[in-house]
Amino acid sequence: VQLVESGGGSVQAGGSLRLTCTVSPGSFSRYCMGWFRQSPGMEREGIASITYEGVTLYIDSVKGRFTISQDIAKNTVYLQMDNLKPEDTAMYYCARRNAFCNPALPSAEFAYWGQGTQVTVS
Repeated sequence: VQLVESGGGSVQAGGSLRLTCTVSPGSFSRYCMGWFRQSPGMEREGIASITYEGVTLYIDSVKGRFTISQDIAKNTVYLQMDNLKPEDTAMYYCARRNAFCNPALPSAEFAYWGQGTQVTVS
């Protein structure tokens, strides 16, 4: 399974970015797709997840600002990030586990990871 992220970049506070994660091969029926982020010197943090059925979870710090969605036909998961803040600056990763979504989003439970895409908010 290969995951490829894109869409990161630099933006001013209050701006928006949309991250994309394409999964291959894409044939799956039970999974949890998660978005994580990691800043220098910090642990990797799970921020949002979505199941095949479309059930979503968010951490409090991104609720109301970030939206996770998917296009199953395109094997793609998105993270729309609005009203970005400097504290959102991090490397963002998508990941997948072939099981239900643990609300705590522990990174150790995810077997497959993308290479990451940098988001910088100034």
